[in-house]
Amino acid sequence: MTRPKLRRKNPSMAKSAKRLRESICQLAPAAIFACLLAAFWGAVQHFQLAGALGGHLASGLVCFALLLAPLWFFAFAWPRKQTPAGVQSPAQWIRARLASRQARTALAVLACIPYLVFSIPRHQFEWPLALLMAVFPVVLSALMVDWAAEPRFGWRDAIVLLALALMLELQVLSPAWPYRGLGSLPKIYLAGVALYLYLVVRGIRGMGYSFAFSRRTVPIALRELLYFTPFGIGLGLTLKFIAFQPRWPSLATAAAAVLVTFLLTAVPEELFFRGILQNLLERRIGRSGALLLASVLFGLSHFHKGAAFNWRYVLLATIAGIFYGRAWRSERKILTSAMTHTAVDVIWSLWFR
Repeated sequence: MTRPKLRRKNPSMAKSAKRLRESICQLAPAAIFACLLAAFWGAVQHFQLAGALGGHLASGLVCFALLLAPLWFFAFAWPRKQTPAGVQSPAQWIRARLASRQARTALAVLACIPYLVFSIPRHQFEWPLALLMAVFPVVLSALMVDWAAEPRFGWRDAIVLLALALMLELQVLSPAWPYRGLGSLPKIYLAGVALYLYLVVRGIRGMGYSFAFSRRTVPIALRELLYFTPFGIGLGLTLKFIAFQPRWPSLATAAAAVLVTFLLTAVPEELFFRGILQNLLERRIGRSGALLLASVLFGLSHFHKGAAFNWRYVLLATIAGIFYGRAWRSERKILTSAMTHTAVDVIWSLWFR
């Protein structure tokens, strides 16, 4: 009895299939980004924000796209450039082309472009705001550019991170987007500046700023959510910080809550407190000390919720920060901790008050 001959794979077909898969992987981030912009456009129409935006929807969409683009595309491998060490990230690609320190510092001035796009069509352009948004990242870049070789947390990091935090907490940039529903745009601007400073100017490793899933990403995120639940709900109810409100939101409401929380809250905060702060502190004071200190600072950043100093919120946010930090540390990826962070915030916003 003769055995059937095994059909050998056609090398050209295998190469074509590989190219097709690579093309899909290359186009997927841009396609999803376009969907996010479409969702933003739909939200503006649904919530009737067109009038509030002065009728300039196109410039508002372009501004949002420019602000979101660094946060989105820095999280994916560069689609075309292959190096012996692997696929080159966007930050590595930019660093390779900006060899001089002066060029890396000067490029930071482009951070003011979203404001120009937004304000000029509305005749709301203000020189002080434009100069601040142009000079602020340049000054921080100049401070950081000579510190690139030091992988540990140092005094320059303290100055830069404090400046970013104060800019947000004092709402210095709020007049740049003085419309209802756009309160998160200053946070996106500052997150983009932080990404440029630490990925391009300083080029630190281990931040884990990636939106690429692995087999462990979702299980780890859900595990830390489960561990935090007794504290987040049990302690929150005991302290009378939250109250259960049984209701079933629509699918659109839940999806919008997840998307908005992930992009506008979880990713910027996890970038700051885990990818940068906890990451650098680990090399200075160790893993446990870095986790605790970053969590305490994360908790203190929530002091103003509904009171002059809301110690309940600070306590719960500190505990939450420990589990977010554990999620980030388990896979050293911001996506993992951002998923846990998003789940906690969405559950609280939909079923607790």
